[in-house]
Amino acid sequence: MDTVSDQKGSATKVQKLDERLPFHRKLTYGFTDMSGNLLYCIISGYMLYFFTNVFGMSIGTAGVLLLIGRIFDAVGAPVMGILVDHTHSKYGKSRPWFLWMSLPFAIFVWLLFTTPSLTGTAKIMYGAIIYILADLSYTAVSTPITSVLPNLTLNSDDRQVANSIRLVLGNVGNFFAVTFILPFANFLGGSNHQKGWSLAVGVYAIVAFVFLVIAFFDMREKNIENDKIITIKESFRAARGNWPWILIVLANLIYWTAYMTRSSTLAYYFQYNMHNENYISLFNGFSIIQVLGMASVPLFVKFLRKWGTTVFMLVLTCLGQAIMGFSGNNLTGLLIGWCIACIGSGSACTMFFAMVGDTVDFGEWKNGIRANGFLTAIGASFCIQVGSGFGSFIPAEVLKAFGFQSGATSQSTNAMNGISFSFLWLPIIIYIFSVLLMIVYRKWEMHEPVVIADLEKRHTV
Repeated sequence: MDTVSDQKGSATKVQKLDERLPFHRKLTYGFTDMSGNLLYCIISGYMLYFFTNVFGMSIGTAGVLLLIGRIFDAVGAPVMGILVDHTHSKYGKSRPWFLWMSLPFAIFVWLLFTTPSLTGTAKIMYGAIIYILADLSYTAVSTPITSVLPNLTLNSDDRQVANSIRLVLGNVGNFFAVTFILPFANFLGGSNHQKGWSLAVGVYAIVAFVFLVIAFFDMREKNIENDKIITIKESFRAARGNWPWILIVLANLIYWTAYMTRSSTLAYYFQYNMHNENYISLFNGFSIIQVLGMASVPLFVKFLRKWGTTVFMLVLTCLGQAIMGFSGNNLTGLLIGWCIACIGSGSACTMFFAMVGDTVDFGEWKNGIRANGFLTAIGASFCIQVGSGFGSFIPAEVLKAFGFQSGATSQSTNAMNGISFSFLWLPIIIYIFSVLLMIVYRKWEMHEPVVIADLEKRHTV
């Protein structure tokens, strides 16, 4: 009997050891977000600028194209969540998508920043089609990043560490994307901006592809044999009456609209209003400071709860924007305001990703269905896609109304006023709506202990 007990004890110890996630897999898990941001942040930060000042598209056409493309691609978010939930392969459910989509993702993003010898409608159609394909391929890479983590390990501490590493490396990818791509393109292309952008993004695409493949080969998905298959109908049922999920989706969508309004007009502001393109890379480089805000989020949550922390960070973002607005041409004031705004926006983004997971619990509690892939895909990828579309379209229409001229070496005073309003003040107006929704969300967060307690009782039956 003692021998049997010893064997069982040894087996339990081995099982616990097997559940731990080695550091190298935590690191390679972070490679996924780093690779995605390395390319996608070029799109989010420079797409409107590239279409008008390099590709040769009018500001109005570019804005409409970006909006239509994002809305079209937004459909891919819930579809991708459902596809992940229904994937079965020898590699797992989420992991194989990194292998299948890494090369298409890299190729489509490179083609997006490559200007073909086309004119008129043909050129616009090329930009529209490749833009949609690049976004769809990003969705196919980004959705499994969130869904794969629970299957990498059962150990909650390891999951938390892995997710922290993911956020840090994701910011590293963002840093290299928004900081160095413009000077790198100028270095490679010289006066030929179209050639420079194609070569620079091509190099970035190769690096992103390599890191995604490394992540795929190092990952191992576990505990997927007994996963219950959620039907499409059940996925939609999980959202029925899920008011906290609805609030988070709306607030996150508005957040990304404001965030992209600022990001898409940054290059214009420093090129035309500040008359110094070097400031584009300087300010984008300083955005890495948002990591400090992300690291402090757990401390704020202890005192302000999740809804309060999100409201505080959004208000902090607005404060930073206002400081920039009142700084005029004072570089120091602009940098201080920018850093404050980045800390606030980066931290708020982290909170939305965390809270959408809580709404999955509410969906299971209310409807008896736990649709992780579908609800998180809508709450994350869908919001990013649609919000980014509106965040490019709205300022493009504002600039058009103020008389902005695409590709011009200088702009009229009226156009520069439109750029200043879009970059500094318009994001504040949009962020306020997200703040109001999060205040309403407070009621549902207070209800979470009841939800968790009831679910624990159900799971023990």
